[in-house]
Amino acid sequence: MHVAFSRVDHRPWPVPSGPWTWRQNWKDLLFAHWPMPAAELQRLVPDGMRIQEFAGTSWIGVVPFRMTGVMRRPFPDIPGVSAFPELNLRIYVEYEGKPGVWFLSLDAANSLAVWGARTFFHLPYFLARMTHRETPAGIEFTSSRQGTSEKIDVTADYRPISDPFEAKPGTLEHFLVERYCLYAQSTDGRLFRGDVHHVPWPLQQASGEVCAGALMKPHGLVIGKEPPLLHFSRGVDVVVWSLTRLR
Repeated sequence: MHVAFSRVDHRPWPVPSGPWTWRQNWKDLLFAHWPMPAAELQRLVPDGMRIQEFAGTSWIGVVPFRMTGVMRRPFPDIPGVSAFPELNLRIYVEYEGKPGVWFLSLDAANSLAVWGARTFFHLPYFLARMTHRETPAGIEFTSSRQGTSEKIDVTADYRPISDPFEAKPGTLEHFLVERYCLYAQSTDGRLFRGDVHHVPWPLQQASGEVCAGALMKPHGLVIGKEPPLLHFSRGVDVVVWSLTRLR
């Protein structure tokens, strides 16, 4: 049994009955979040999908991290293909009663991964030049999107500053990170859900600096001047199911 299945009691709905098709590891993540009114985000999702709120506001997240072990079941890792840095811009939605993640953009430093995710998962991936390295002071991350007219550069320096903890249901941390599906839309308007599974996130409080305003501009969004809410995680092992088409 894959290590991701060492716990299933925390899931908001049962693990899908069919076999998972992809595996991957999400490592050394920063979860950087800014509050944003749901009304500003609702226009960015398909009809029938609802922006979720916590205590009267929604949130937008910027998540730099590194991927390892990315491969379709049952094949082994491929050097130069199965590991790369990534950067996500995400918001939190609900459709047909299931909370999940809607990605406004995803950047990755791997052209094959970008092609595959766009083709098979209908996700808005972009190729970027990226660095993700650990230093004695923490983690340094840079991203520069390629092939677009707009200059979209992101930098982040971050580090954990607390012992690991597991987010408790009903808390903001749980609302932001404990999500077990993503939603995607094909170019012809079809809507899909993709289930994932992993153990609960081992979170830590974090400190650092994030410059991500350029990532918001293509969507007509502006983040406030207040510092983001920061969390760090060493990561989780993940399994992913193929997309399911929705009504």
